[in-house]
Amino acid sequence: MEFQWMNQSELKKDGNKIEIMATPLSDFFCNSGSVSEEGITPESLSNAPYYYTEVEDDFVLQVKVSHEFKDIYDSASVMVMVDLQNWAKACFEKTDFGTHAAVSVVTKRGESDDANGCNLEGNTAWLKVCRVNNTFSFHYSTDGENFYMMRFFSLPAEKKVKVGLLAQAPTGNGGVRIYENLTLENKTVKNIRYGI
Repeated sequence: MEFQWMNQSELKKDGNKIEIMATPLSDFFCNSGSVSEEGITPESLSNAPYYYTEVEDDFVLQVKVSHEFKDIYDSASVMVMVDLQNWAKACFEKTDFGTHAAVSVVTKRGESDDANGCNLEGNTAWLKVCRVNNTFSFHYSTDGENFYMMRFFSLPAEKKVKVGLLAQAPTGNGGVRIYENLTLENKTVKNIRYGI
């Protein structure tokens, strides 16, 4: 696998471990104009470090992620991208509810949604993304064995898409995001909702 950068940052590799520095105030999010009187509404940004490869046809990417959960929306994530207007990310994130959660964002035609999934204990989780034709699924696991679907969606994808590791820090000063045991296989899962 040959990886390249969008928004290059510091990267360290040690065996099966990759460390990426999330830069301060960095994110991928396309706010459609929603605002709130209180709380933190995500800004429109596309400046977070994204370390990706291009993959043709169906695939499964899986990786173990961890970080320190310092600031709201800090996340170690995986992302699949058609272009800057059409992409999706699965995040292990510090939410604005004070939890560590499996969170997903799907962006189509330059507008992002935002869906908090299950709250998870600890600072480590596994994330998976599967592609079958132009449909995709995100999955999370707490043990690396039993995965549960967090999102099933479609993107207006061509044969080749970008997929890889995203390190974000939308509200804070950044920090190290750790990715371990990354695997990426060109294969078609039999059940995209199960990811197998």
